[in-house]
Amino acid sequence: MDRSLFIAMSGAKQTLLAQTNNANNLANTQTTGFKADLQQFRSMSVFGPGYPTRVYAMTERPGTDVSMGALQTTGRDLDVAIKGDGWMAVAGKDGQEAYSRAGDLKVTPEGFLQTGAGRQVLGQDGPISIPPADKLEIGRDGTISIVPLGGQASTLVVVDQIKLVKPQPGDLEKHTDGLMYSKQGAVLPASADVTLVQGALEGSNVNAIEAMVSMIELARHFELQSKVMKTADENAAVAAKLMQMA
Repeated sequence: MDRSLFIAMSGAKQTLLAQTNNANNLANTQTTGFKADLQQFRSMSVFGPGYPTRVYAMTERPGTDVSMGALQTTGRDLDVAIKGDGWMAVAGKDGQEAYSRAGDLKVTPEGFLQTGAGRQVLGQDGPISIPPADKLEIGRDGTISIVPLGGQASTLVVVDQIKLVKPQPGDLEKHTDGLMYSKQGAVLPASADVTLVQGALEGSNVNAIEAMVSMIELARHFELQSKVMKTADENAAVAAKLMQMA
């Protein structure tokens, strides 16, 4: 009896974890450059002394869907989108180099170039700093040019170049801060094969309809597993009464 209760209990717990992951995807359908987290269920044996006598359900995040989201034209000079494969280098946790496709850039009062989420954008020699300027342009290769404050409109000065990388599929993994990191912990080299589009943003690649359907399915699974636990508990109570009568 306890076997069925254990299976249903573990299944209900993992369903809640899967629902949390799905809810996070759904909450980020409008987040610039967001990549959906994948999930899957599988059965696992419980190993210990002797032969395995129990199995339990396990949900895991096998990876991240890195397919490209839809491009949205904004016309804003500080908005950039990566066309095709590639990532933009930003400062992650503990100053470690991380990678993102969120191109909603801004310049802080201190002059640092950051993403909309406040991550510092990295250039050739670290965080990019923008001097006071009347105009700013970002080239297809990530080169940042400005018209200095009070300068002539025809005078463009190159400030820095956004570091763009193009890792092999599977070389990156998403951490809890939502950024991608190298699985080996290494700093990836810059690539000249990555192209930016100025005045556009890449939207989230989460399919809202699929996420909603998944939410309904997971809710039904949890309800079914809860019923199994209740039935197992009722059967155990009946069995205990029969033993008392004997």
